[in-house]
Amino acid sequence: MTKFLLSLHVLAAILAIGPVTVAASMFPQAVRRVAVAVPVGTGGGGDGAAGAGAGAGAAQDDMSTVRLLHRICRVYSGLGVAVPVLGFATAAAMGVLGDAWLIASITLTAAAAGILLAFVLPRQEELLEDLTGRQPVERARTARLAMFTGVFNLLWATVTVLMIVRPGSTTGA
Repeated sequence: MTKFLLSLHVLAAILAIGPVTVAASMFPQAVRRVAVAVPVGTGGGGDGAAGAGAGAGAAQDDMSTVRLLHRICRVYSGLGVAVPVLGFATAAAMGVLGDAWLIASITLTAAAAGILLAFVLPRQEELLEDLTGRQPVERARTARLAMFTGVFNLLWATVTVLMIVRPGSTTGA
């Protein structure tokens, strides 16, 4: 049963957390592309109607990308709840709930979830609303979002290493 739970836990982490880390990392740059493309597509120097139309189409594609990346982050972060649930079940089955490496992993997982819910997703929503309302987006805002996303990703990478290395574990590597 332990191997089955561990397999589900690892699969859930790969399938739920992986897409969030990738989509969240791509989001700031995608916002910058829209912020640059919207003014060009709204009548700034192209070669006539064809140039303006092409710019507007590119801006619309970029906006669709931003929406998709945010939807991936929102949906998969909800699915990511399965990761700690399965992790607790696996740890209980292995009898390691009190081990330091697991407590550190739980703490870092909670911190990553907090950063995602308090900083990454709300800032994505704010930027998406600004773009939808054709409001300018300051590069500093996308840079801060990229920073929070990087911290989120670094926490998950650390948890992954702790899960593999399990320092001080007596259950084997």
